[in-house]
Amino acid sequence: MFVDKVTITVKAGDGGNGAVAFHREKYVASGGPDGGDGGRGGDIIVKVDPSMSTLMDFRYKRKFTAGNGMPGQGKRCSGKDGADVILRVPKGTLIKDKETAGVMQDMSAADSFVLARGGRGGWGNKHFATPTRQTPRFAKPGLPGEAREVVLELKLLADVGLVGFPNVGKSTLLSVVSRAHPKIADYPFTTLYPNLGVVYAGEGSSFVMADIPGIIEGASEGAGLGHDFLRHIDRCRLLIHVVDVSGSEGRDPIADFESINAELREYNPELASRPQLVAANKCDVLGDDRQLLDDFRAYVEARGYTVYEISAAAHQGIKELTYAAAGMLKDLPPVMVYEADYVAPEVKLGTADDLTIRQEDGVWLINGDWLDRLVARVNFADYESRMYLDRKLREGGVYDRMEAMGLQDGDTISIAELQFEYYS
Repeated sequence: MFVDKVTITVKAGDGGNGAVAFHREKYVASGGPDGGDGGRGGDIIVKVDPSMSTLMDFRYKRKFTAGNGMPGQGKRCSGKDGADVILRVPKGTLIKDKETAGVMQDMSAADSFVLARGGRGGWGNKHFATPTRQTPRFAKPGLPGEAREVVLELKLLADVGLVGFPNVGKSTLLSVVSRAHPKIADYPFTTLYPNLGVVYAGEGSSFVMADIPGIIEGASEGAGLGHDFLRHIDRCRLLIHVVDVSGSEGRDPIADFESINAELREYNPELASRPQLVAANKCDVLGDDRQLLDDFRAYVEARGYTVYEISAAAHQGIKELTYAAAGMLKDLPPVMVYEADYVAPEVKLGTADDLTIRQEDGVWLINGDWLDRLVARVNFADYESRMYLDRKLREGGVYDRMEAMGLQDGDTISIAELQFEYYS
């Protein structure tokens, strides 16, 4: 089964708690604090698997959770980091945020991507020892890992896309020019999912061709099967529009040509301006009456397109079409890569009353859910990032509450991995 769009929920591992412990060893007096740090939570990592062609692996399992970090132990032993979870996807998969629809990563441009980061492990009490505070009896809890709901959307990586109404010969054409073996039959909607094939056009020249399942009128609004697969044309640098010019099914080639282009335009206006070759198929059954083909050629060429007379079934005109496609591809830009435009939402600050603030051994310890989410985004090695944290604490009224509790200039405040002295 071809699966090209799924919604999944991921949860990175939580960081392990720091340990409160003291060195105990024979003949060693006053060993001091030696509580280890908690382990880091595992990440959710997405990796490209060249052997995959669909998102079938996500059809039944939709929730993925990485391992939590282990708590720290005595003797300055850090807890074990949580196990990462690796999600394997086909090349060309887009990762989008479910809530905002923003693109987080295009997996055609990268081999791996950290989708959700594990929480930092908490500090053990060994970090809080000072000359004036030699036996700290507190440690820091680990931070929670990131959790989010995302959409995985596969957009095939193909140079050329075959478009056209059902039963016009797209699958036959693909099977003739490549080694692909799509299902072929004399009834509409034979193809139920996109097929890919590699086309060789002379020595040193090849390209990937995709057979997009039959698009019908109204496809851009959800009619037929084509609306499910229009996304796979997005990356195609060149379109080959296959039209049945034989009139064997009582269809008007000109009307079909305009109808398909209208659907492409409705789905994505940029597709209407995509370079396009027109393959007038089933010319072998025209006989001596070529009026339908001549009218079609005159109409299409008047609009700036090149028409190639072919018969996919009889292998007529195929070489000219494929060589023309290969020649055009040399001058076209590479396959499109989507730029990430996802912007992480601002952390919604709670109030200072939502936090747990306590003083132990002269150190002010602050904990709380919204503060944990805020701290998880802070790079403590960066000055601007630390100033951002300080600004948010002031805006949230945290310092005001602490001053009411007795906070004074020069007191030590501990938040996650950061310890600093407070000055108003």
